[in-house]
Amino acid sequence: MLNVPPQAFPAPSSQQRVAAGGRAKVPLKPGRSLMDWIRLTKSGKDLTGLKGRLIEVTEDELAKHNKKEDCWICIRGFVYNVTPYMEYHPGGEDELMKAAGTDGTDLFDQVHRWVNYESMLKECLVGRMAVKPIAAPKETTSTLSEEKKQLKGMLPEKKVLGASAKGLTPSYDWFQTDSLITIVIYAKQKDMNAELVIVDCQDRRLRGEIIVDDHSYLVEVDLDHAVQEDLAVNIAEKIGKVEIILKKKDKINWKMLGQPLESHNTFIKRTDRGLFYRRCKLVSKTEVTHDTKLFCLMLPKSTHLCVPTGQHVYLKQIIAGTEVVKPYTPVLPFLPLDFKEPSRHDGAHIYLMIKIYSCGLFTQALDHLQVGDYISVSNPEGNFKKSQVQTSEDLFLLAAGTGFTPMVKLLNFALTEVSCLRTVKLIFFNKTEDDILWRNQLEQLALKVERFEVQFILSQPTKDWVGKQGKISSSLLSEFVKRSRKDSKVLICICGPTPFTEQGVHFKMLNQYGHRLHFCSLTEVRYLKDLGYSQEEIHSFTA
Repeated sequence: MLNVPPQAFPAPSSQQRVAAGGRAKVPLKPGRSLMDWIRLTKSGKDLTGLKGRLIEVTEDELAKHNKKEDCWICIRGFVYNVTPYMEYHPGGEDELMKAAGTDGTDLFDQVHRWVNYESMLKECLVGRMAVKPIAAPKETTSTLSEEKKQLKGMLPEKKVLGASAKGLTPSYDWFQTDSLITIVIYAKQKDMNAELVIVDCQDRRLRGEIIVDDHSYLVEVDLDHAVQEDLAVNIAEKIGKVEIILKKKDKINWKMLGQPLESHNTFIKRTDRGLFYRRCKLVSKTEVTHDTKLFCLMLPKSTHLCVPTGQHVYLKQIIAGTEVVKPYTPVLPFLPLDFKEPSRHDGAHIYLMIKIYSCGLFTQALDHLQVGDYISVSNPEGNFKKSQVQTSEDLFLLAAGTGFTPMVKLLNFALTEVSCLRTVKLIFFNKTEDDILWRNQLEQLALKVERFEVQFILSQPTKDWVGKQGKISSSLLSEFVKRSRKDSKVLICICGPTPFTEQGVHFKMLNQYGHRLHFCSLTEVRYLKDLGYSQEEIHSFTA
């Protein structure tokens, strides 16, 4: 999550917001915060107007409730009376009204796919949508034979819709010894690596996910017998074979792998796959600056997860009985200064650099976590590709505040594994000197690595500051963002303020992936295009 000073980037004008198709976060009235909404939902007040009854809602009935003073919305087959929520919605009433009296599932997924609406709106539930009767399709095979096919690693034809090619559809098999169960997934993709494999085994439920471009293949079963907590994952990178090795608790012969779950043996687009969470233990919490801390979370022994460079995870907390979710980009525990070979971290921990807001509901709850407490962490999301760096000669990183977090792993990757880069430059915007994250480490890195340069720019410096000062502008960017030669291949990565912080107001829109794109990024993109850089040379991080 990007918590950065609004001073570093000017807010776009209303004309810019309209032209970009963005969605502004509306300033809420006093007494209309998230905590106030949670209090209202627990007050016992009838928020549906139905006095506790649940009803079946037809399309015609739903369509009648399409006004601000009477607004029902359907999400995934459930109908909610969002009228009382209007004044509490950070995006404002107009955003909710886009789905008034209709099925708002697609709109919700574009903007808030990671939000648990069931928890936030549980007291507003009107009932289910009435289902139109349809003729039942004739079954050509029995459910039992279908399960047998799945547990033998055969993918049912109906579950490969959307796959790029049937011949490239992953499959799996399994075998056993006296003490081990081995699940083999044939990804049918070269250059398979640890970042593309996510495995969890919780209470005998095995979940193994393989990422193939923008698709996801899933093996998910309730295991036939108990296994030990730790597991191993072996990856044959060149042939795309993945082995998940489980240790039996009892040395008995398994007759089957287990019972398949609904999403077992499916190959679908990643965006259609729901987020999966596992509980991670907080093992340390250290101060980075006066208001930012580095959280170290330990993954369960039964989890294999490596967050790719440029991707983020979601943290989920229960606050006052309501589920609240926020995105954050993992960093490294420190900036390595020796780039002779790729750094290999243990893979058992996730590090998050998080700004704590004095009035921030979520970050205050995070800060109150004690070492040994647990928090839920999702699978990674994001659309950044390392190949964007590997084909570039000049890399420029524009960051503000904790917009620095995606740049940490990116810096490490670029300086370690991309020898073709001539220049790697970080332009780092902050409000004051005290706000600069890892300043000493960045300065040491610049001294040690010849092709790396860092430039600190402050919007509210003291009189003693001798460095650059100001806000983002074309003239400032033209000074620091320059090709090493006339036709050099350039990549410019941008990470600025969040669409909104817990204390301020910012703006956002959707990019082509349905992710949130920051308006500060839009402003920067406009400046960069004015300087002659193309859209293909610019990547805006979205969390």
